[in-house]
Parts: sequence; structure tokens; C-alpha cells
Amino acid sequence: MHFELFVSLRYLLARRKQAFISVISLISVLGVAIGVASLIVVLGVMNGFSENLRDKILGINSHLILGSVKQTIGNYDQLVQKSLQVDGVVAATPFIYYEVMLSTPSGVKGVVLRGVSPQSAGTVLSVEKDLISGSLADLAGNGDTPGIVIGKELASRLGLTLGSRLSLLAPSGKKSAAGFSPKIVFFNVVGIFSSGMFEYDSSLAFVSIPEAQKILGFEGDFVTGIEYKVSDIDGVQKIGEALVRALGGFPLYSRNWIEMNQNLFAALKLEKTAMAVILIMIVLVGSFSIITTLVMMVMEKTKDIAVLMALGATPPQIRNIFILQGSLIGAVGTSIGFGLGLAICSLLEKYQFIKLPADVYYLDHLPVKIELLDMSLIAVAAMALCFLATLYPARQAAKMHPTEALRYE
Repeated sequence: MHFELFVSLRYLLARRKQAFISVISLISVLGVAIGVASLIVVLGVMNGFSENLRDKILGINSHLILGSVKQTIGNYDQLVQKSLQVDGVVAATPFIYYEVMLSTPSGVKGVVLRGVSPQSAGTVLSVEKDLISGSLADLAGNGDTPGIVIGKELASRLGLTLGSRLSLLAPSGKKSAAGFSPKIVFFNVVGIFSSGMFEYDSSLAFVSIPEAQKILGFEGDFVTGIEYKVSDIDGVQKIGEALVRALGGFPLYSRNWIEMNQNLFAALKLEKTAMAVILIMIVLVGSFSIITTLVMMVMEKTKDIAVLMALGATPPQIRNIFILQGSLIGAVGTSIGFGLGLAICSLLEKYQFIKLPADVYYLDHLPVKIELLDMSLIAVAAMALCFLATLYPARQAAKMHPTEALRYE
């Protein structure tokens, strides 16, 4: 075993008269371990929140939207077929977007109405996968009454089940001598979905494109825009630009999920950074404990240091002894912290024992995602702080003169 490492281990595992120093060393290890574990858990939860939110947003919404400054798009079937030939575009579906009121004997609720194509909507959106009852194919309706698909929370609020009848009030009615009268259309509930996001489940409804056109009074076969699923969600900006060029440019334009949710994800990133800075302070406290341990060790081992130097140990060797001792404390603390943090994350992910109110947050439990880059940064930061904490006491030990240390012994 290397000389410096051998002495460091002996000092670190001191017994009898140095038992107090061993206790201080244990406290230092625990300080570093708790800090590292806290960082792993918090960053894991923040990463989980960001990914879970992104997945849910990109499930009920598309990666990319093609719109027009004229508000509506005609000949959309041709545009859909042409756009599928653009590199990076996986699937496409037309849509209509509008705000209406739903009314039942149990109450009235304002919702976002989306007209979709039952045949192609499932290739872009997750609504078909999110259905807990009914079918998207039934939107066309089997009889005189068309079908509508609503969210789970909306169905609960309005007292609706599969097959229930409701009335839709659209502000696209005509003005008469008696005043403005909204258009009222009756629908049958043919599907109920649960996206996992309270906001969507309580304020979103789907109907077929022809029915949406009738409700809104479109004079012709028009849609609000076309939604797309792309192969690279991070490169969606370039795909959108290529799509607009391929379809003729102005008056068409594209908007992607990053642009539409930029503020939200920027806030999450800032919060993650702030939490990391705050929690790194816990590791810093642990590193200060290492300084205390090493300073006390240098004071306690003054005679030993002098004897070692008298026997031929050089100042760099003495310095390395205490640097190794502090680094060992940091390494052990970091390892324990990694084990503890990953264990807590695993339990949170498996058992989901921390529940969240779904009407306040967009999910009902704490999601967890461990990223290799975050783990690497935590390990490097913890070890760097612990190493820096060893420099001052190690330097003081190396500057000691044997004659001065042994003068009063």
C-alpha cells in the first residue's frame, strides 16, 4: 500500500484517544452524503416533472402546427399529402379550433372545441390512446345526433357518461330583430378520455371536422390548420421552416411546441438551476466539516507529523496524507449519498407514495427521471468541494517544522 494512503487510513480510522476525531469524520461523511442524496432526489424530480409535462403536452397537442394568416386553410387534403413528403414529418392531420359552451342539466362549462379527423387524429395525437371508454371512430355519429369526445374531469363535472346527451352553444349564431341568438347543437357522448392533465381533461372536447364546420358556420370545406408529428422534437424548428417552404410559403406559417410552451419550460429550467444551487450548499456544509476534521487532526498529530518528517517524510508527502484523508471522506460520503439518493428515487418511482392534488398540479404523483449528465455533475461538484476543503489544513501540516513541533514534547 502506498505510504501516504496507509497513513491516511490509519488517521481516518483513529481509535482510543482519537475517537472524537473519528466521530467528526463520520459527521463529515454524513454531511456530504445527505447533500449529494438531496441533489439527486431534487434534480431527479425536476427532470421527471419536465419530461412528464412535455410528454403530456406533446400527447394531447401536436409537435408542429401549420396555420394561415387568413385564419382558415382550404384544400387541406392536398396539403396533408404533400407535407408527408417533407423529411422529418411522420404524420399529419387537419383540425379546427374554437371555444364553445357545453350545457347539461348539471351545469354549464366553457370548453375548447377541436374538430378532428377520426381516421388520422390518432397518428398525431394521443387522444385515441387516452380513451378510457368509447371510440374516436364514433365521432361521425350513427344517427341524427353527432358524437363528441370529452375529458374525464369534464364528464364528472357535468354528470355525463358514455351515451349521455348534451347541448353545445356556439357564439356563431345570427343576429335577428330579437337580438343575437347563439347556435345550439345537440351531441351524444361517444368517448371519454383521460390525459392525466387536469387542465385538458376538464376543458377539452373533440368532434368531427364536418360537425365543427357546421357549428362555426364555415362556408366551404375549410380547417383552422394542420397538426404534425415529427421524428425529431428537438429539431422541430427546422422541420417547420422546411414544411412552409415545401407548401408554398406565405400566407402559411408554422408554430412548434417549443415556441408555444417556451415560458413554461424556461421557468422549469430556472427552478431546477435554483434548487441545484441551494442544495449544493448542503454539500458545502459537509466540506466545511472536512476542514474542521483535518484541522483537528493536524493539531492532534503534531508530534506524529514531526516524527515522520524527522524520519525522512517530505512536505509534499505530509500534504498528500491529509489531502487523501479529506478526499476519502468526500468519496465515501459521495458514494453513500449516491446510493441513498438513487434508492429514494427508485422508491418514489415504484410506489408513488407522495401524492399530489390533481386539481392543483397537472399530475397526481411525483415523477422521477435520473439523467447521467446530472449524476456526473453532482459527483464532480461534490468531490471538487471536498478536495478544495483539504488544501488549507494539508498546507498547514506540510509547513510544520519538526524542531518546533517537538520542542515542548
